[in-house]
Amino acid sequence: MAGAAPIDGPELDPWQDTRPLSSNILPNGSNLSADDYHTNDMPLSLNGAHHSPNENTKAEPQQMHSYSDDKNASDTIYVDPENAGHESESSEEDDDEEGEDDDVEGEDEEGEDDYEDEDEDEDEEEDEPTLKYERMSGAINDLLKKDSASALAVSNNLLALGTHNGIVHIVDLTGKRIKSYKPHQASVSDTEFDSTADFVATASIDGQVVIQSLSTHESYMFDMKRPIRTVALEPNFAKKSTRSFVCGGMAGTLVLREKGWLGHKETVLHSGEGPVWHVRWRERLIAWANDSGVKIYDTQSQMRITFIERPADSPRADLFKCTLHWQDDTTLLIGWADHITIARIRERPYTATASGSSNQPPFIVEITAAFQLDCMISGIVSNSLSMPGSQDESSVQDKTPSSFLILAYQAPDTYGDEMTEDRARQARKTAERPELRIISHTGEELSADALGVTNYQAWSCNDYLLAVVDGSNSPGKSGRCHVVISPKDIVIVRPRDRKDHILWLVDHQRYEEALEEVEKLDEDECSTDGDQTEISPIAIGERYIRHLVAEGNFVKAASLCPTVCSTDVERWENWIFVFAQSQQLQPIIPYVPTEAPQLGHLVYEMILAHFLVHDMQSLMRTIKEWPKSIYDVSAVIVAVQAELDRSPSSSSSRSLPAPDAVILMECLAELYTANRQYGKALPFFLRLRRQNVFELIREHNLFTDVKDQVLLLIEFDQELLETRKQEGTEAEASSSEAIALLVDHIHSIPIVRVVQQLRDRPFYLFLYLDALFKKDPQLGFEFADLQVTLFAEFAIHRLIDYLRASTSYNLEAAYNECKKRDLVTEMVFLLGRMGNNKKALTLIIERLGDVHMAIEFAKEQSDDDLWEDLLKYSETRPTFIRGLLENVGAEIDPIRLIRRIKNGLEIPGLKEALIKILHDFHLQISLLEGCQTILNGDSSDLAKTRSKGQNSGFFMNSRMICVLCMQPLQQSPQDLLLLFLCHHIVHASCIDGMADIYNHEEPSEGISVLASGVSAKIAFASVVRARVHQGCPVCYRRSEGNLMM
Repeated sequence: MAGAAPIDGPELDPWQDTRPLSSNILPNGSNLSADDYHTNDMPLSLNGAHHSPNENTKAEPQQMHSYSDDKNASDTIYVDPENAGHESESSEEDDDEEGEDDDVEGEDEEGEDDYEDEDEDEDEEEDEPTLKYERMSGAINDLLKKDSASALAVSNNLLALGTHNGIVHIVDLTGKRIKSYKPHQASVSDTEFDSTADFVATASIDGQVVIQSLSTHESYMFDMKRPIRTVALEPNFAKKSTRSFVCGGMAGTLVLREKGWLGHKETVLHSGEGPVWHVRWRERLIAWANDSGVKIYDTQSQMRITFIERPADSPRADLFKCTLHWQDDTTLLIGWADHITIARIRERPYTATASGSSNQPPFIVEITAAFQLDCMISGIVSNSLSMPGSQDESSVQDKTPSSFLILAYQAPDTYGDEMTEDRARQARKTAERPELRIISHTGEELSADALGVTNYQAWSCNDYLLAVVDGSNSPGKSGRCHVVISPKDIVIVRPRDRKDHILWLVDHQRYEEALEEVEKLDEDECSTDGDQTEISPIAIGERYIRHLVAEGNFVKAASLCPTVCSTDVERWENWIFVFAQSQQLQPIIPYVPTEAPQLGHLVYEMILAHFLVHDMQSLMRTIKEWPKSIYDVSAVIVAVQAELDRSPSSSSSRSLPAPDAVILMECLAELYTANRQYGKALPFFLRLRRQNVFELIREHNLFTDVKDQVLLLIEFDQELLETRKQEGTEAEASSSEAIALLVDHIHSIPIVRVVQQLRDRPFYLFLYLDALFKKDPQLGFEFADLQVTLFAEFAIHRLIDYLRASTSYNLEAAYNECKKRDLVTEMVFLLGRMGNNKKALTLIIERLGDVHMAIEFAKEQSDDDLWEDLLKYSETRPTFIRGLLENVGAEIDPIRLIRRIKNGLEIPGLKEALIKILHDFHLQISLLEGCQTILNGDSSDLAKTRSKGQNSGFFMNSRMICVLCMQPLQQSPQDLLLLFLCHHIVHASCIDGMADIYNHEEPSEGISVLASGVSAKIAFASVVRARVHQGCPVCYRRSEGNLMM
């Protein structure tokens, strides 16, 4: 073996001619960018399909959408799998492989087969795909046009891609080139990253193994002289000084090389059983595969711990490679040809026999599962991607994997006929599309997706690679993913997350489930990169509504509008107009918002117009409930009024039933009130018999508006009175609220206008004029004659009172009215007022025969001639004589009456009448005497009281003042003071005519004389009394109003 020497691999120039990639539809709703990815002789295709699993049988994957050249599409597009088989595969002409162009109508053979399969399973519910696929973008696509991928290693979201030209490209998951170099002159057969992604080991068929550091200039090259098929670095290679690795190839030798003091030491771990096809190193264990089988070696004990024999009847090892994958430190997945084996490494149990034997390996291996598939295995890894609906991802970390992800290759049926002499059979058969399958630990197929990679017909099983990417640090992505490599394609395989699940539900018109899932999205899921419009509740809800509208389920669609439209005015209006255009406005009306948000007034007016035509009850309810500010009230009034004009009272050809007319009047009353047109609303309130009409009139001062609605107002009020009577509430017509309103506002509602409207309803007119007369007899004086007639018709018992109280009526007209109705009492009164007392008395005597009335009438008239006529008339009528005797008084002398009694005239009760007269006379005399005695006693008492008061003393203090001059009474020198019997004290000088009272005699002498004796005082008092003409000046001025106090 050649020694190792550091090398500097040639670093390639940056890639040129980088062109944008188109978006192409991938299996299960994924999308890759692949514009200009194919050449003229290399058809572009990367299709996949998902189908329901069939245990232990090969499932036929359904053809999905093929790629298009839409350069503006996004990186990930979800499609409807139901239509997958009908779409054409967009590819260029391939003369060697296909022989004809793909038809845009899906007429290629695979499309027809898939279409038939789809017809057979059209009644089966399609399962949701498990994975989604995304073609790696970036300039890597241009590279693979000129070169082909041959090896792959993944670590820390970096990919080391080896090609058949011996070039290694370091790229990230977005396709961005990190570094490129060419360590080999032939195809790179295997690559390996260390755990830090700093060192890359590559093996090539040129016989060299190269280990290159990506961050430093450290590199190693080993020439093994024979083609090398595989290489593996020791764990933590960058952190160990040994820089160990193991490699093997066509020489059939597995070599371990490690760095020492004197260079790299080479150790042969195994040889002699054919080429080493694959090797992988995990912790202390190295697993490799050769033609005999798989062996595991423990580096610490330096012992081989097991040998797993190659399955019997396996095809050639060089045609169908062996794939080794360490699931964890103790679980090895082996995929070889069409067999899968799971090996579990565990420590050897402690026994006395084992402890005594030093050559026993420390581990034993158990085969936990082994099964055969119906396909060849190009790659196998543990399934770290969650199945749809699985929320527990810990299962993939179990020692026994719950499922595996395999890259399946469908080998031609004659792959074993290479030795035949039949040239037709020797010709290489066209390969099928590779499939990515999920296999359970029991071998059951859970999911399968066919991948339409570029020129898949030409690739063999060994041309495909499958690797695991941690993906935790991938920009914009989260969770683990896988990478599938073909010579011309790099496909990123990711688990479908909740958002993908939602989009799948939407594509399959399972909108309710999609909306439920959207609500479960947390903030982290919603904040991931990418356009979230497609999975927003609004977008899904709109698609759901559109779907329901297309199916005619408008009720369900309307119920979704509040959630979907929320506060978006434009969206609300658009959907409402959609319902209106479909003649299905009714279902959405209950959900239409009137605030937060408030829509355009045309929307609300359209709804009201709909109710006006189809449901007037709802129209009235809506008008009452909706705010009036959200629509044009005037426009609605015009429409409702036009509809009311078509009622039976109009001449319109289309009439409305009475209930509808009532509803329309209700609506107009509400609308006019809302529009502050109370006067126009009043007639409708009256016709509708609204009890608050009087409050409305008073509150809004509608007296001028009611002046032409008097009859309606009174009729309504009378109906209310009748209702109260029926309910047992006492009510009188005179208590009419309408009448009181008319009487109280005669300035706004003229009397003449009211009388004109009530001419045809005399009872209402009587009530009005009567109330008017009670308020002020002069208000309706011009209608007094009419009022006499109305009293005679509706209240005869009150006519006489009116005749007595009023002076405005025509006496003769009133008399004629009473005469026509034979109202004697009223006729007597009118005759008396007219001065025809004798005729009046005659009516009393002849028609009424009421002596008491005759006497009262004579008393009222105070006419001696009338008394004489009454006495003369009574001379021949004993009853009248007796009545006169019983009612004699000051107006008639009893003697005068008795003298007129003729001798021999028998008067019944005469004795009693005379006794009564005498008794009354004596009683009268007794009353007069008693009254005189009482009067005399009271006069005496009052006189004594007055005298006592006037003669009593009077106390005067220094603070008292003269009422006339308002000066103190006591002055120096002291003025003469006058004390009156009313106890008023004034200065003598304040009284007119008293200024020279001292000049009557000498002042000094006069005063001394006055003070000398009583006679002098009396004389002086007489002089003073003569000067005071009006008595007490204070009382006099008060009586005249000239003194306030």
